[in-house]
Amino acid sequence: MLKTFAFIGSVFGLLAVAMGAFGAHAMQSRLEPRLLDVWETAARYQMYHALALFAAAWLVGRTESAWPVVGGWLFVAGIVIFCGSLYGLAASGLDWLGAITPIGGLAMMGGWLCCAVAATRLA
Repeated sequence: MLKTFAFIGSVFGLLAVAMGAFGAHAMQSRLEPRLLDVWETAARYQMYHALALFAAAWLVGRTESAWPVVGGWLFVAGIVIFCGSLYGLAASGLDWLGAITPIGGLAMMGGWLCCAVAATRLA
């Protein structure tokens, strides 16, 4: 899982930079300011949680506990659901996508909780 989370985190980090740049340049003239802020929020949270995957990977390498593995997969799910729904909302204007976003936020919070529990089990 260490290599898996480090790889996925790297890919999500790369995509966060690309999506942020795309939003700042290509979408700036196409989106109203409120939706551009939504796009920016998605890119920012994607990058935070791409880095969080490295924390999960580090914890996987430091403990035998399943907590960081669960946490890492919750971060992945959170990025896909939270950020994906925000990108979709911003690009399409379909406000109902905002109803999905909190599910991703809960997954991200769960990932942090799992990593916190794993940290208490470090030697």
